[in-house]
This record gives sequence, C-alpha cells and structure tokens, in this order.
Amino acid sequence: MKQNSFISPDLLELIYRSASIERWNDHLRVHGFTELDKQAHKMIIAYTLGKLEEQQSGSPLHWELIIQAGVIEFFERVLLTDIKPPIYYELMNKSGHALHDWVVRGLQTAFQPDQFTLIPLMQTYFNTTTGFSRERRIVRASHFLATLWEFRIIYHLNQKMYGIEETKKKIEEELSKHEDLSCFQVYQTQEKIQHFIDLVGQLRYQKRWASSPRIPETSVLGHMLVVAILSYFTSKAIQACPKRIYLNFFGGLFHDLPEVLTRDIISPIKRSVEGLDDLIKQIESQQMKNRIYPLLPLEWHEDMHYFTNQEFHSKILLGHQVKIIDSFEEMKRYNQDIYSPMDGVLIKANDNLAAFMEAYLSLETGIRSKALTEGYENLYQIGIHKDYPGYEIDYKPLYKNYRLPGEG
Repeated sequence: MKQNSFISPDLLELIYRSASIERWNDHLRVHGFTELDKQAHKMIIAYTLGKLEEQQSGSPLHWELIIQAGVIEFFERVLLTDIKPPIYYELMNKSGHALHDWVVRGLQTAFQPDQFTLIPLMQTYFNTTTGFSRERRIVRASHFLATLWEFRIIYHLNQKMYGIEETKKKIEEELSKHEDLSCFQVYQTQEKIQHFIDLVGQLRYQKRWASSPRIPETSVLGHMLVVAILSYFTSKAIQACPKRIYLNFFGGLFHDLPEVLTRDIISPIKRSVEGLDDLIKQIESQQMKNRIYPLLPLEWHEDMHYFTNQEFHSKILLGHQVKIIDSFEEMKRYNQDIYSPMDGVLIKANDNLAAFMEAYLSLETGIRSKALTEGYENLYQIGIHKDYPGYEIDYKPLYKNYRLPGEG
C-alpha cells in the first residue's frame, strides 16, 4: 500500500524558504550568498572532513549522524537565520533551551506526520550540549569553514566597515575550537582539497534555469542540497540500510557536480539532437578525470565516480563491478552495506520534484516565461504519471498539491 507522500507540502516549502534568505545582508556582497547555498557548501565540506577523519583515525564514521546533524541544523537555520550571528550566539548562551523549544514547535506542523521521528531526534540533538560526537563536531567545523569561505569574499569588499575585524576574530575563534580534530588539522594543510571546495563553491554562481528570471533564484549548488535532503527522506521511507542512506544522500548532493566544469545544460538542448546527452556525459566524465579527481585523494575517486556516473540508475557493487538493478524488489535483496546500494531512480525522482518546485514557486509569484511554463507542465505530467513499483512512495499527491489554476 502506498503512502500519501514521503514529505509534507509544508516541509517542502520550508526547504525552499532557505533560497530566499540572504546572508551577510548588512554587508556589501556579491550575488549568491543564500542560506540554501551556504548549507549545501557546508555539507560538501562535511563530506571532505569526514573522509579525512576516517583516513586519519582508521575508524569508520556513523555517516547517518553527519546527515542527520546537517538536516537538523539546516531547518534550525531556516527558522533562526534572520538573527545576526553575535545576537544568535548570545541568545544561545543565555536562552538556548527556550529558543530551541521554539524551533521545534515551529517545525512540528511541517513534520506531520513525523514518520521519520525527526522531531524527537531534534529535541535530543538540541538538548545535548556537551560530549559531542565526532560526527557532530565535523558538521560544526564544516559550518564555520563554509562561513569563512564566504567571509573571505566579504572581507575584501568591507575592509573599511566598522566591526569587520571583530567579525573576523569571532570566526577565527570558533574555528580554533576544532583544531584538535585530526581531519581539521589535515584539511588546513591540504591545498588541493581546499581547491576542490573553492571549485564547488563556484556552483553558487551558476543559476538554475539560467535563461529565465525566477523568484526565488536557485543555484546549482542549492539545488543539489534540496535533492540530497529529499533523497534522505526517501531513503528513510524505504528503510534503507546505513550505506544506502549514505550513498543516496551524497549521490543527491554530488549529482550535478560535473556542471561546475560544463555549466547547466538544460534538458531541451540535451534532447534536441539524438545522442547529444550521451556525448555530454562522456565530456563530463572526462572533465571529472582531468580536473576534479586530481584534487582529491585517490581513495575517494571510487566514491566520486559512483556518485556522478549512471547517477540516475539504481545500482549496487558486486566486488568492484557496478551492476544496474532494474526493480525495487531486486534492490531489497541487496539492502545491505556490503553491496553499496544506491537508488538512482529515486534521486532522479527527487531531482524532477526539485526542478518542478523551482518552476512552480516562480510561476506562483507571477514571474513567467515560456521555458518555465513548459518546464512546469512537462515535469507535472511526469510527476503524476510516473510510478515507482515496490518503493511504496507516491509523488503524485505532492504534484497535485501544486497544480496552478489555468495550467494544463
């Protein structure tokens, strides 16, 4: 029996609220500093720190704890990000418990039904104020590294502004609290990995639907996080094993990574010439080998290849050989960490839903173009007619909830 949906409309809209929240809005800044983009960059940094930590310590991380921390802090920031950082930290020091209770209350409606028990997880997370796990500390360090990445750009534009040096000092103080993490120490010395983070950061400036004005604008980087969060929720809905949750989330987070090298080539262009999509894939794969892989440790290449090649096919690893899986029933037989199962079919479904919402939100505000109206209609038709046999996930109620009057 199919569920109504794996996520409520309220929660889906809350995710996209982050695309309208501008960061550093009391400073002179370049375009592309939204909360959605910052959180996406943060989780990619968390991936790099996590991989470094595993290499340095020789012990595996509990990756779902990293994902959970990222998701929880994402929703916390959506509700609280209007508070200036100095005031935020002062409030947290003096009334953190009450503030977090307010956050949880504000999220309860969006998480109904709370089929993944995220509200209790949030309550436990916020009530834990000491003895943080490695995973939580890695996410925290990633938060401030992503902030530092933005600040270095802001700083050059605001050097004469009163208080800018105090802000710089505060960020440095927060980062210093993580110097005992071995992954943090190594990251500070790894110029190539820092170049990778810089390169990924450029996806903040690549707009989705680049030829169409939209409100809110979303970047390729922000879109990747939306797909990752949706893929986490779908993974929980199908009771995925830990490795499958890891691969679905980070598969969603990295699925458009090659676009930092090729830019966002829209679907109508890909479909315009027979074989063009395959050729683009070949070029992306070669560009990844030439420009991305050299920035990353050799041990990470298998992961990155798995995330970005045949990314919309459900697959497993048998030995070191990729096997494409055509049915959910067969995927259920491989729902064990040793097989590295990844539900590319669901990542694609979430990619479509994210693209649909990007078009819908703009059309709802009255910002229209031919590309948006056609894209909206095409994605709607896919959404209400596409089934995912065996997955017990139904996207149709979400699409129907966002049917605009007069469309179709």
